[in-house]
Amino acid sequence: MSKPRLEGKVALITGAASGIGEAAARLFLEHGASVVVADIQDELGRQVIASINSDKVSYHHCDVRDETQVAAAVAYTVKKYGRLDVLFSNAGIMGPLTGILDLDIQGLDNAMATNVRGVAATIKHAARVMVEGKIKGSIICTASVAACIGGAGPHAYSASKHAVVGLMKTACGELGEHGIRINCISPFGVATPLACEAYGLKPSEVEDNSSALANLKGLVLTTKHVAEAALFLASDESAYVSGQNLAVDGGFTVVSRSSF
Repeated sequence: MSKPRLEGKVALITGAASGIGEAAARLFLEHGASVVVADIQDELGRQVIASINSDKVSYHHCDVRDETQVAAAVAYTVKKYGRLDVLFSNAGIMGPLTGILDLDIQGLDNAMATNVRGVAATIKHAARVMVEGKIKGSIICTASVAACIGGAGPHAYSASKHAVVGLMKTACGELGEHGIRINCISPFGVATPLACEAYGLKPSEVEDNSSALANLKGLVLTTKHVAEAALFLASDESAYVSGQNLAVDGGFTVVSRSSF
């Protein structure tokens, strides 16, 4: 068996009670990391911890819209495991699904508060402890193909994910001075609980819809594929990768289907 890629590292993952975050938590643990699962879904989060049954993983309630809770989650991680090497800022919501003419502005505000302000708060507090501890850490933010091209997601969601990529790029220079890397991952459509609930579809229906639109045929994108991209960015294998938006989309955002 190859050497664990995150041996000795400590990771904080937001939105880790389900979907991409849960897949990343399990994969990071398989590769030697200690992991704090942070989420607002307390019952699901505790179920994840119980199913793993390891002293290297723990759950902490965190609503990323509340900066004090973000700061507390970071502090809990450092107190529990002694350091923080990896932040996977993954928590997010879909936001209102209506067209722009009927856009719910309060829904837009909530999407921005969760998907942008929440990411900013996690970067801020995680980076602070990395700088203080002189840790050359890795920060990963979940964006979306909707941050790469128009029409790939609802308006509020797309706007918020564009902002996440912009935030990552501006943070790159400042954090690079401290040896801290920051990158985004932009997945294509994945059958997460978030997507299924938002669209009122079964996982198989989301997968069918995504497969029909996908550029890369013969493979269905799963949360594990996205988690594997996060593992790469968290590990020393990406030691000189920073400021990038890694699209896990099978080429969806670079191929115009209208020409075929």
